[in-house]
Amino acid sequence: MKRVTLQDIAEELGISRNTVSKAINNSDGIAAATRDKILQKAMEMGYKQFSYVNAIMASDEITSFPITQQYQGEIALLTSAFLTQSHFASTMLDKFQREISQAGFTMNSHRVTKDNLRTMTLPFTFRKDLVKAVICIEMFDYDYCKMICELDVPVLFVDGPVKSGGQSLPADQLYMDNTTEITRFINDMLAAGKTRIGFIGNYNHCQSFYERYTAFRMTMLMAGVPVDERFVFCNNRVDEIIETIAGLEELPDVFICANDFLAGDLIRNLFSIGKSVPEDVLVLGFDNSPESRLFRPALSTVHIHTQVMAFAAMQLLISRKHEPSLDSRVVHTETELIYRDSTRLD
Repeated sequence: MKRVTLQDIAEELGISRNTVSKAINNSDGIAAATRDKILQKAMEMGYKQFSYVNAIMASDEITSFPITQQYQGEIALLTSAFLTQSHFASTMLDKFQREISQAGFTMNSHRVTKDNLRTMTLPFTFRKDLVKAVICIEMFDYDYCKMICELDVPVLFVDGPVKSGGQSLPADQLYMDNTTEITRFINDMLAAGKTRIGFIGNYNHCQSFYERYTAFRMTMLMAGVPVDERFVFCNNRVDEIIETIAGLEELPDVFICANDFLAGDLIRNLFSIGKSVPEDVLVLGFDNSPESRLFRPALSTVHIHTQVMAFAAMQLLISRKHEPSLDSRVVHTETELIYRDSTRLD
């Protein structure tokens, strides 16, 4: 069966692919009636990303598991960061919490502090006797994460510690696809004659950054295009990067940044040394944060289908609870490249 694409939906409705993408991704700049028409057609055609049916139907009516009135216990969220609305996980967790509540679970957040990490202790709010499963977000200390895996409850990591040394946690892991759309973007740039491509981001920060970095390296290698190491910054603050760039005789054609916030800082700091985007250099981010559309210029980025991740997280945790002997699973959910003005070629 042929996979339904955004272009298929656009052709069926006689509108642009960009308009369809805005509707699917819940972006600004599209009328509500147009969005509803597009989502309805996408449902009819079987477009596969439809956790988005809640744009048309009440989301409370949709659940991956049977609704129950019986309390099943707590799913504990462990995180070492404040998950603001700008973080990709904030919208994922909103849908995830609605789903698990219909299955009889509550979700409580527990902040893992620097002292917890140093002393290898759980937050004082964490009650192991009440917890039926654990979901970890922004947890990147490998030894601490390994300790969590020994709690004798189902554990799911959304992103996680970098696996550059080949080690992997004995738990289920959920990631966005960090490779496909970066590969596509680089090939698009190479086809347009943009061969000097750099990368900004610490690949040792987390597994997702590592996968984005390796996608950059591997795509350039497979294309037979050498990487100019002057344009690769993996352990530098943005102000240090700008200081280095200011001393170079030339800029790269393109910078790929490990996330949108690095990209936004880069754009602002380039402006401070008299360089502009996209005139002097093109910039790509990752995450499609709400701010990415507000940057000037608007930031090209890679969209994460957070609601799809919420369903996947629910399924992984509940199936692990029912079948604890299952081998550990690593799941990647689809992402989508979004072109905006920061990579405008004309």
